[in-house]
Amino acid sequence: MANHPTTEGAREHTYDAIVIGSGISGGWAAKELCEKGLRTLVLERGREVKHLEDYPTALKNPWDFPHRLKQPQAVLAENPIVKKCYAFDEATEHFFVKDQEHPYVQEKPYDWIRGYQVGGKSLIWARQTQRWSKFDFEGANRDGIADWPIGYEDLAPWYSHVEKFAGISGNYDGLETLPDGEFLPAWEMNDVERHAQKAIMGAFAGRHVIQGRCAHLTMPKAHHNALGRGQCQARNLCYRGCPFGAYFSSNSATLPAAAATGKLTVRPHSVVESILHDDATGRARGVRIVDAQTKQTTEYFARIVFMNAACLNTNLILLNSKSARFPAGLGNDSGLLGQYVAFHNYRGSLHAAIEGFEDSYYSGRRPTQLMMPNFRNVRKQETDFQRGYMVFFGAARSGWQQGNGAKGVGADFKDRITRPGPWGISMMMQGETVPRKENHVRLSTEKKDAWGVPQLVTAIGYHENDEKVMKDFHARGEEMLAAVGAKRITKSDSKQNPGLDIHEMGGVRMGRDPKTSLLNRWNQLHACPNVFVTDGAAMASTGTQNPSLTFMALTARAANHAVEEMKKGNL
Repeated sequence: MANHPTTEGAREHTYDAIVIGSGISGGWAAKELCEKGLRTLVLERGREVKHLEDYPTALKNPWDFPHRLKQPQAVLAENPIVKKCYAFDEATEHFFVKDQEHPYVQEKPYDWIRGYQVGGKSLIWARQTQRWSKFDFEGANRDGIADWPIGYEDLAPWYSHVEKFAGISGNYDGLETLPDGEFLPAWEMNDVERHAQKAIMGAFAGRHVIQGRCAHLTMPKAHHNALGRGQCQARNLCYRGCPFGAYFSSNSATLPAAAATGKLTVRPHSVVESILHDDATGRARGVRIVDAQTKQTTEYFARIVFMNAACLNTNLILLNSKSARFPAGLGNDSGLLGQYVAFHNYRGSLHAAIEGFEDSYYSGRRPTQLMMPNFRNVRKQETDFQRGYMVFFGAARSGWQQGNGAKGVGADFKDRITRPGPWGISMMMQGETVPRKENHVRLSTEKKDAWGVPQLVTAIGYHENDEKVMKDFHARGEEMLAAVGAKRITKSDSKQNPGLDIHEMGGVRMGRDPKTSLLNRWNQLHACPNVFVTDGAAMASTGTQNPSLTFMALTARAANHAVEEMKKGNL
């Protein structure tokens, strides 16, 4: 009925395509589908957020906030999970889901950080963007931890496609382990970072120190300006929403581009309860939503559905999409839906002092750090652990005891704390975790949320391999900092819960074999080919890079395939 509506009500609720979620991947799905001529409905469970209009704190000073950006104790007590997020403060709290707004069941400790609004987490992401290399796909398959049905060559043109539109700053480094992209000018290193780059690359073959690549317009192109996007001002207040449109978000870029076609409809406050399956045709016919405000249930219909609700919510919706054909969740013939969820291991860090360079400083607040692509187990297995890690690091000068209880009053005190203090240098790991069957999500059989949808149960934890990866990072990081000439090196293990990395992936993984995966090489459900999953849920492994750029490329590629298949009459 959905594909051939026979009533006026059904026709009013029928589109060519439905996109579930408006974040980084959902915005891309909307743009690509609309620009290819499809009437597209975007369903967002959160509120409307309009670019420029709905960034209430973007231009405020610290002293304009009642608590000078700190959260009151009552807020912290009510939000033991989201308060752990580095970007959650008095200026950004309106873009984060509070703990009681959408509860879930933690079978193992897991910190689920969410942003329910038009634009999703694209308003509050860290904006770091790196391509995968061929080694990320090949290595995961080589090690038997994934069955990627695609390789770097399949995604390369789509990486270029999304990079040009989004605007990515970076250098052309010529590295096989971290392929170059379509770059705007890179940010500059400071003097200590240049010194560290030279020292490390001189002492350790195969360890490359490069400037970070990030989704910031350092030199906007004409097509960026046409959307009203401007140059990054290096304010580093990005999590408040950028009034310059300088960092990439759905709100400033993909959704306006989709809207310009006249084909876009966005419906906020739409909690997707399930995808509706037509057992007679073997296709999805639409979705059922619960209005977040009125609790009224409504159905919408389309020829294709794109799942972009963010990894865990995509898993939740598919698990709850039950029918006679799929009693365990839509497309779940393999029984693996919700399993093999993985994340990035951020637990390890190092900090040190570095002497000299007192005559050097820098200006602005650069929105990226230096990077070192993975150098462990790249071409073959070399260690007693699987896979590897990226390293992020940077150097900076501190104020005179600023933030450390400095005492004083008056002009002399002000002058003293504004003088740059000594240099410090730090490193942080971004480790690949191995997808494991036991790391999974499932639906609660007892608890439901405010909209009548089962709560999600998270059973995701670390493994011995993750401990080994962190120990290796600490050892290698210490030797690199020693080569730089750093002093007083300290190693830290944050012991943070999985989830706080905000890089959850898997549960609806791609693969060649329908018996061991949910999606084919075009991100279609093997058993329901008019449903596409292109957010983090689709990932068969995590790589060591930040994942968002890969989500974008997968989405654009899948949308192009969907339209081609529709034209052929296959969808």
